[in-house]
Amino acid sequence: MATIQDVARAAGVSAMTVSNVINGRPHVREATRERVVRAMAELDYRVNVAARNLRAGRTYTIGLAVAEIDRPYYGQLAARIIAGAERHNLRVLVEQTGASRENEVDALALSRNRMYDGLILSTVGLGPSDVDLLRVDYPIVILGERIFDGPVDHVAMANVEGAKAATRLLIERGCRTIAIIDGPDSGETNVSSLRSQGYRAAIEEAGLEYDPELTFTVPYLTLAEGRKAGHDLVDAARGIDGIFCVTDTVALGVLRALADAGVDVPGKVKVIGFDNIEEGAYSVPSLSTIDPDHELMARTAVDMLVQRINDPETPMKPREFVSPFVLVERESTVGRRPRRGPAGRTSAT
Repeated sequence: MATIQDVARAAGVSAMTVSNVINGRPHVREATRERVVRAMAELDYRVNVAARNLRAGRTYTIGLAVAEIDRPYYGQLAARIIAGAERHNLRVLVEQTGASRENEVDALALSRNRMYDGLILSTVGLGPSDVDLLRVDYPIVILGERIFDGPVDHVAMANVEGAKAATRLLIERGCRTIAIIDGPDSGETNVSSLRSQGYRAAIEEAGLEYDPELTFTVPYLTLAEGRKAGHDLVDAARGIDGIFCVTDTVALGVLRALADAGVDVPGKVKVIGFDNIEEGAYSVPSLSTIDPDHELMARTAVDMLVQRINDPETPMKPREFVSPFVLVERESTVGRRPRRGPAGRTSAT
């Protein structure tokens, strides 16, 4: 097997220059870099990544633990985290926790064993009572709503205010009997509870009567459960003219159910979701939604983690970042708008 010294001799440079090329360091002339790369290819030189990482005490890999990689939201989140990590020349190892507390604890253990330089954990199972598990000596950033005031950096959405803006839009468009489709009440703070809180606040601030019978709860925030809830909502025959769904995935299932029942959207019922997943722009009708700026959230989470990785000796207090949001109005609340198309935006905050 060729060594770095073999490459240096073949390229007519020093071993240090070869090392600089391998590690992408600046101040190497392009002609010299090309000569070294050509020598590496001719000699079939392979970098011993394991040995280099052992010497550096780094893996140059970060972990990303999400609940379900096959959901549009989590898949798109992972893509954005990977893009953010690439800016720092880091790779991302993605694992699926299945929204299980035990699997989220396992993800923490992998970082503890130094398989990653740091971990971005999208929490669903872990809650405030698990805060002591996060008191560790390696970098972690939490994504989501499950743990506040913890000992690690936290990136979250403006769930309450975003849900209020979504519900207010339905009210502004003339809706007076507005249903919400949310997830189960676990007794702890989560996406559903926060967005339900924003929905109720908007209803009451508008002087409308809050009716618990207009809350339709699904066991899982999936397309299939959204469709079931949509059929239940139609069968309830309560004169509902607006629907706020706590996720776009649920909202897309609801749109399918309303189409099944021949209900005109937005003529008879207006629908809005939350998350601005890409699929919502291409549904028929296209879906109005709240865009919490997932790209900014992903970039912020990666940057926070990298700062902790690169500067482990500097004490920093845990940081909290709440992303701003934008209201994206499409056909499900206003009908077709040929000039603006499916991607029209209205600033909300």
